[in-house]
Amino acid sequence: MTERTRSPEFHLAQNVLDGLRRDLFQDVFAYRPLPPLRRDAGWAAKLPDRAARYAVWLPHAVVLGLAALTLFVAYAGGFGGWDASGELAWALSGFLPAGAVALTLLRPVAAWWASLGMTPVVLVLSGGGHSPWAAGSIVGHTAVMAVVAARTRPRTAAWMWVLTAAYSMVAEASVGWDSNSVQTLMFSGVVVAIVALVEANWDARREVVAERTVTAVERDRRTLLEERTNIARELHDVVAHHMSVVAIQAEAAPYRVQDPPPELEQAFATIRENAVIALTELRRVLGVVRAEDYEAPDAPQPTLADLDRLLDNVRETGAEVEKAVTGGVRELPQGVELSAYRIVQEALSNSLRHAPGAAARVEIGYVLGGLGLRIVNGPATGLVKPPARHPATTPQRGLRPPLSMGAGHGITGMRERVGMLGGEMTAGPTADGGYEVTVFLPVPAGEEAA
Repeated sequence: MTERTRSPEFHLAQNVLDGLRRDLFQDVFAYRPLPPLRRDAGWAAKLPDRAARYAVWLPHAVVLGLAALTLFVAYAGGFGGWDASGELAWALSGFLPAGAVALTLLRPVAAWWASLGMTPVVLVLSGGGHSPWAAGSIVGHTAVMAVVAARTRPRTAAWMWVLTAAYSMVAEASVGWDSNSVQTLMFSGVVVAIVALVEANWDARREVVAERTVTAVERDRRTLLEERTNIARELHDVVAHHMSVVAIQAEAAPYRVQDPPPELEQAFATIRENAVIALTELRRVLGVVRAEDYEAPDAPQPTLADLDRLLDNVRETGAEVEKAVTGGVRELPQGVELSAYRIVQEALSNSLRHAPGAAARVEIGYVLGGLGLRIVNGPATGLVKPPARHPATTPQRGLRPPLSMGAGHGITGMRERVGMLGGEMTAGPTADGGYEVTVFLPVPAGEEAA
């Protein structure tokens, strides 16, 4: 016999009751101390160290202030004056609701049950007058519900108010005194609703900030991996070219010596064999990082000798760009020249995207032990026209376009290239509102000679 399908209303009621059980009946006496504020977050981070050390305890001070307010209202009798009779009942009528407020610092759910349970006791100790809420209970119970709502969730706040209303109706039906339940429920309902809405708004903001942080981290990580893949693709040609030259020269070297000894022939054969193996492994590794739609370039990777063509493409967009070269121009390792070209390309692309109409300047310094780059642009002055499409400037298959409009990865890609070569890089705004990128790529003396 199959079990009869429950109706949606039954499941809804079951979920509601389960929520009530989890919020107010499960782990009632659980020890949940109110944590202090974080010194490195929010407005506390803007305070001096000494002030921030005490500001983190502001929530605790607010709760204790509410307890003091409850004590004052209870002894003042709402609208009456101070009663200095000194009797025990008079003292308990104020300390009981105030103690419930203070208990929310350690056990919030237990504090609410204590506040609701001692309401008739406080009414009797205070001498009655109105039913079923004494002046101290009104303020104290509302403060307890506000604190618990701020520390839990809006659903818990709603359940506390509903059970408070149920107690009021039962008390009114049991006694015939004058009632202040409507005023109490309206006052506490408004306070708890405001606290719950503010807390829900803060929770939503915290979740948005957390999601944005995670998204930014994942985006940076993905960008870094993509840029490393691009670098691996580009450097394939550089490494493959040199290894091919090594293999060819090792094969031809024995024929340049008349009657070479067998040991020399064997050495060159071993060099050629290792070079061929290295080329095979290089192609295999590149196949792991190569995208399915990637096509091997049919032209050499660009170097600093191709920089003038890049600057001409930038000028065709309407932007002003000038180049300055200092030091003795010399041929550098292909990996350094390729990275330098890409850094200049990406910096100029960022200038066109983020500072339209700004003039740019590219400075290249051939110094002892490396290459210095400085790309600086002024503040934006207006929009520029799109790059002119010309057959002569159409990028070749497999290579990035001469000027990448949004396809690059900006500062992240530059730093990855500089870090790969063991260089240094700084990037940041200038005093006149522009942007400057400064790079130094080290080149050991042995590599330059080679």
